[in-house]
Amino acid sequence: MKLSGKVAVITGGASGIGKAAARLFVEQGAKVVISDISDQAEETVKELSNVGGEVIFVKTNVSKEEDIQSLIAATVQHFGKLDIMIANAGIGHSAKPIEDVTLDRWQQMIDINLTGVFLCNKHAIAQMMQQGTGGAIINTASIMGHVGMMNLASYNAAKGGVANFTRSLGVSYAKHGIRINAICPGFIDTPILNGADEATRNHLVALHPIGRLGRAEEIANAMLFLASDDASFVVGTNLMVDGGYTAQ
Repeated sequence: MKLSGKVAVITGGASGIGKAAARLFVEQGAKVVISDISDQAEETVKELSNVGGEVIFVKTNVSKEEDIQSLIAATVQHFGKLDIMIANAGIGHSAKPIEDVTLDRWQQMIDINLTGVFLCNKHAIAQMMQQGTGGAIINTASIMGHVGMMNLASYNAAKGGVANFTRSLGVSYAKHGIRINAICPGFIDTPILNGADEATRNHLVALHPIGRLGRAEEIANAMLFLASDDASFVVGTNLMVDGGYTAQ
């Protein structure tokens, strides 16, 4: 198993990509801390515990530093260490022209999608440096951190920040044995798209040369690669898992 004996924190782990990653990491031998603002994560913990996984849930608002500090502390108290941080929690919103975006809406996007990643990285790195055993951090960016989409300025800005933030930290901490990378998913068939009508879904499918939306499990597989020793020479990269979206 690729993660035998490792301890991983996964934010946004109650559903979608985070839940798929939690399941896969458990299957690969990791002890997992699921972090989410939703109590739905308790059901995920039950599911994974029933198949023999060592899993706990810590309710967390990733935009609040005290919550992230408590998350790391609970992880170390329960499992003794931290090896892997998956900074995955995020939100989306419907497209709006910038003149219609309120400051509160902008700030919420930055607070959760960018500041939340900053806080997860800051405190995970501090713990890993204290342990002196290295580690792996995977940030969930997006194709929207590399290309623009009409009327998604705040999301583009936040995810673009995650992409370059990852590059900076990657080159800053590689010498300490902490590998920091980002995953950049295309459009993934997760609950966030449940409200989309058929025309919208068909439009999104058409944007991907592969001819379909991605699956949460496919992103989880990429996260596993970056978290494992298979990616021992991968540092500061933004890995596109997007069905060819950004290659066009």
